[in-house]
Amino acid sequence: MNVRRANFAGTWYPSAAAACEREIKRFLKDQAPPTAAGIRPNGGIVPHAGWYFSGSIACNVIHRFSSEKPPDLFVLFGMHLHEGSPSYIMVEGAWDTPFGPIEIEEDFAKKLTERFSFHIETPHDYIQDNTIELQLPFIKYFCGTSRIVPVGVPPAGRAVSVGEVAAEIAMTLGKDIRFIGSTDLTHYGYNYGFAPMGVGTDAMEWVRDKNDRRIIDAMLALDPERVIAEALASHNACCAGAVAAAIAGAKVMGTKQAQLLAYATSYDKSPGDNLVGYVGILF
Repeated sequence: MNVRRANFAGTWYPSAAAACEREIKRFLKDQAPPTAAGIRPNGGIVPHAGWYFSGSIACNVIHRFSSEKPPDLFVLFGMHLHEGSPSYIMVEGAWDTPFGPIEIEEDFAKKLTERFSFHIETPHDYIQDNTIELQLPFIKYFCGTSRIVPVGVPPAGRAVSVGEVAAEIAMTLGKDIRFIGSTDLTHYGYNYGFAPMGVGTDAMEWVRDKNDRRIIDAMLALDPERVIAEALASHNACCAGAVAAAIAGAKVMGTKQAQLLAYATSYDKSPGDNLVGYVGILF
């Protein structure tokens, strides 16, 4: 089997299975509020900083998909792309994790490429990008038999279409599917070239209470077009296309409400004039 290397293992998260498991068990002690009774989650939004900063949030979102019968398939939307970027997809092989490789759901992925134009990544020819990889150990640990389709979509209208069609393909194939959108929120500070409120406590509060809050509200409203527009206008999500695609796909599968599980910033772990926001949402 052709297996894509786990490029960020050993730096952004542990490279050994035992160390990953220790981290996961620690993250689960930070349990977010339980899912509302009767809700069957079709998807979620997760952050993708190093596990030290945002691993607990991502872990606790993906943990909600674990069950005696794991989903057949996770479609993971991510990648740091611009409006004019192409879309990306892997259609064969597997992606390695410290717990072992996760296979690509090839039939599903190829059907998606019949509907949209993609730049095809392979296990040996790809853009190194952390947005999807950092979620894979959680999926392998909690849902060991699930397969994946990793997709990069830009913050543009076609991201919504890709999510919707992905859900339609899953229903046609009879696949039990979950959608994950990977994004961090406002990247604030002079290091990121974005500091409209200067520095200091007022700036940190503005990020938390206003700039990040606006896009979180759009996510909770399950409004993918608003998510993209808000991110482009306010610089408060680095992968708005991924969020939009995940929401659009989940809505086709019947999602009607969303739940905020957790919010944090890098300032909580490393105070300073530069920070990044993180959110975990289930829908």
